[in-house]
Amino acid sequence: MASKSHSTLSNQIGTLKEKSLHAELKDWLKIPGDKIETPIDGYIIDIVRGELLIEIQTQNFSSIRKKLENLLKRYKVRLIYPIVQKKWILYLDQTGTHVTRRRLSPKHNSYMNIFEELIWIPHIIMNSNLSIEALIVHVEETRLNNGKGSWRRKGWSIVDRKLVNILDQKRFNEPDDFLTLIPKNLRFPFTNFDLSKALKKSIGLARKMTYCLRKINILKVIGKKGKAFLYDLKLT
Repeated sequence: MASKSHSTLSNQIGTLKEKSLHAELKDWLKIPGDKIETPIDGYIIDIVRGELLIEIQTQNFSSIRKKLENLLKRYKVRLIYPIVQKKWILYLDQTGTHVTRRRLSPKHNSYMNIFEELIWIPHIIMNSNLSIEALIVHVEETRLNNGKGSWRRKGWSIVDRKLVNILDQKRFNEPDDFLTLIPKNLRFPFTNFDLSKALKKSIGLARKMTYCLRKINILKVIGKKGKAFLYDLKLT
């Protein structure tokens, strides 16, 4: 995928974050006949495909919650979410014209990381008009040393994210589809600690996963093991 020059990028400082990633995903998703950036019920929809509305959300599901709640009353909506498996970080100097350093982020995400966002919309997942499509992607993130960024990044601001590659995709058309994310080696009943070990992910992510799966009637609490809740499948 062709990338923009750093001089062009520097002229975009102050524009909407993740502009490139959002636009590139939209270009990858669209097919002949789609309508792009179409106003519907007071909202701008990324892609309209017949009776289906397609919305791309690169992060922060809480910010799209109200929009989804309103649109799902009348329309079928597919929510597209890119999960970053690998991220290369480019550091620009204060002029925004020269790359001073490039490194690969040590953080590697997988489909399970979708629960970091689903905790904001568990009630919406139950809506039969909603489907969610997760994309496993590689991205390139550009940061500028302008002193205005997060203290965690020591003042470096994220000025753009660009799509490098799309490796895989998985669609969740109904709540039961999330069962595929439960590790096959996990023994039931289980605690969040057990789930964390099976996933090889943090206990925090395991808690978010069990919270969401309880809210969408996949899991239930059946008791405790010491101070930890025991979870099992909720049979209907």
